[in-house]
Amino acid sequence: MSESRRLPARVYWVRRAVVLGIPLLVVLLVVWLVAGRGNGDDPTPAAQTTSSSPPAEQPADPAPSTTPSTDTAGVADCAPTGLVLAMTADAETFAAGVSPTFSVSITNTGTEPCLVDAGEAQREIVVTSGTDRVWSNRDCIVPGTESRTLLLPGGGNDTTPFAWNRVRSAEGCPAGLPAPGAGTYSAQLNLAGASAPPVVFGLG
Repeated sequence: MSESRRLPARVYWVRRAVVLGIPLLVVLLVVWLVAGRGNGDDPTPAAQTTSSSPPAEQPADPAPSTTPSTDTAGVADCAPTGLVLAMTADAETFAAGVSPTFSVSITNTGTEPCLVDAGEAQREIVVTSGTDRVWSNRDCIVPGTESRTLLLPGGGNDTTPFAWNRVRSAEGCPAGLPAPGAGTYSAQLNLAGASAPPVVFGLG
């Protein structure tokens, strides 16, 4: 039997390359599939479902205030010539035991606002009977009523009620003075250099 012919060395190298190359190709194919799936087939992240509380409702702008301004900065005092005072009695005659009541009015006749203190220390109401000075609000001022500042707009008016309790007074507020009797009396209002016409009334 004759000896087998030896194949060239190149053939053996080709066979070895084929044997070693197939597993390498398989590994590369697996890697490619895994890498490709990881990049292209990633599932889309789920949408955020966590709900957040709605923002607190902002309060509406407050309605503009309709309260008249009391800012007195830069406002001048009322001039006597710009004030008109009036005092009127609620009746011509007041029966025995009835306190006479009046309406007291202060009017700014100017076009600009002005200030006037109408407190008991500044306002004066004097009751007389002929030449007899019977009573004045300044003789016995009640604590806390000394000052009452008014901001009067142009053409503005302040009207307040007033009652006289039918007693006699004197400077220093002495006690034990005789009570006024029945007769005809007059009351006059003075304030800030201005005066109201006297108002005449009777006591029964």
